[in-house]
Amino acid sequence: MSGPMALEPGGTEQDTLALRLAGTPVRGRRGDDHTLALRLPGHGPDEEAVSRLAAELADCIGPAVHPYEVAALLEAEGMSADLIRERYGHPSLFSLATALYEQVPRAFPEPARAADPWRPDHVRCLLRGVLFALPGLAYLLTAPLWHPGRHATALIVAGLVSWAWGQALGHRAHLRMAGGRREAARTLLAGAPVGAALATAAAVPSADGGPVILAAAAQSLYLAAAGVLLVLARERPLLAALTPLIAGAAVLPWWEPGPLLRAGLPLLALGATLAVTGHALHRAHAAPAAPDGRRPRLQWSLPYGLFGLAAGLLVLLEGRREPYAVIVLTVSMGPAEWLLYRYRGLSVAALRRAATPAGFLLRSAAVLGLCLLAYLVPLLPAALLTGAEPAALLLLAATLWTALLLQAFGAAWPPAAICLTAAGAACTAAFLHLPPGPLALPLCCGAAALCLVACTLRLLGRPARHA
Repeated sequence: MSGPMALEPGGTEQDTLALRLAGTPVRGRRGDDHTLALRLPGHGPDEEAVSRLAAELADCIGPAVHPYEVAALLEAEGMSADLIRERYGHPSLFSLATALYEQVPRAFPEPARAADPWRPDHVRCLLRGVLFALPGLAYLLTAPLWHPGRHATALIVAGLVSWAWGQALGHRAHLRMAGGRREAARTLLAGAPVGAALATAAAVPSADGGPVILAAAAQSLYLAAAGVLLVLARERPLLAALTPLIAGAAVLPWWEPGPLLRAGLPLLALGATLAVTGHALHRAHAAPAAPDGRRPRLQWSLPYGLFGLAAGLLVLLEGRREPYAVIVLTVSMGPAEWLLYRYRGLSVAALRRAATPAGFLLRSAAVLGLCLLAYLVPLLPAALLTGAEPAALLLLAATLWTALLLQAFGAAWPPAAICLTAAGAACTAAFLHLPPGPLALPLCCGAAALCLVACTLRLLGRPARHA
């Protein structure tokens, strides 16, 4: 019999059951269609084959939340309806998917932990801290030749101009770096000589003679060239260029090099630095041009220059009180940069764990406190060893690091305004001998640090800043 059979009025229920066992659709008295309800022995699902398939696909079936997901997986495996009927004894894809879904227990593995996008380069950060301090060896070598203590004003003025110009130029070059190293090289090539010339010219009115102007010019040229290399991430060539300076300072405790070497070694290091800078700019300029060459506005870099000026004034005032404190602060800039990266990485991790904005704010405050402690605690024994006043050094360090943190997130005007205000108040109190006298700088730095921490929590305590 090939077609559907009609159950005659005289047919019995046993006849109907026999037809169903034979696999033939049956039309009832009312004309309803009844599908196959039972199968003959030996034609049911092959449980062993289904179990083997479940074991093979357990890792993919376990995370499924509905049999339809298993059905999509089977379709992706290329299982046809004929294969499912012949090999596994199931009438359809969804029947087999349901059996697999029920047989495999639910298992939801933990998602893979994402890599930290802000993992710092430990060696590079340490090297940058050393490079910030090494130029001071030049003053140690050349001091007997021209007595820099008597002509400090010219060098200080030139240094402040170089700091301010270098901060603004570095920011602009980093903005141009988004369009390629060639665009950044053009910006540095155009701006670095101008900054060196301006710094040298600023030193001329307070210079007493030619040697002082030459010293200011050499200082300005080095700061401009070193700034270019640091922006282009060429720390190792800069360290190699300073080798003559390091060697000359290393032999001073045991041997007097004489006037020729005292002047020649710093000049050799300066020449090597300029040569390395020229090579780095040439290589960067040879890079492919970017399709989008839009130039950022000059005023975008203005607050970075103002912050450089304010930071220079604050460090200068601390250096007048405790000269060794400047060395400690300079060397700490490498770890400070490392902690800026760690703050960003820890903030991203906090964002993943926080469930509410208030929860993220608390975690963000904890991350800020942890990073500040990690930066300031090592400075305490350094201050005690060098004889510097710990409170003033730590408050100044906290001010500088928090300001750099805000700048790293593009919030440049608040740290510039706060640091300029603090520097102006401290300078006024120092030069006019206003009360509270020696406590003016620590008080100004403390107030600035509190304001900067408040700004940091307000601006960086929002999840959108870290998304």
